[in-house]
Amino acid sequence: MFSTGQIYFAIFFVIAFITTMIIVYRKDLRALKPFYKGTYWIFIGFLIFIGILFLIKFLMKD
Repeated sequence: MFSTGQIYFAIFFVIAFITTMIIVYRKDLRALKPFYKGTYWIFIGFLIFIGILFLIKFLMKD
């Protein structure tokens, strides 16, 4: 299906892309950390909301 060269290119590309994303994320994390205080509460609220939806779906299944 894929040639050997295409497979090597895909592996190299994925490794290079992930490495670049990690480096850029770490640089941005230091600069943007003050702007994202309290986001855990939003995440927790979102999880609770999804849980409530599943609970309603489970209870209304009759």
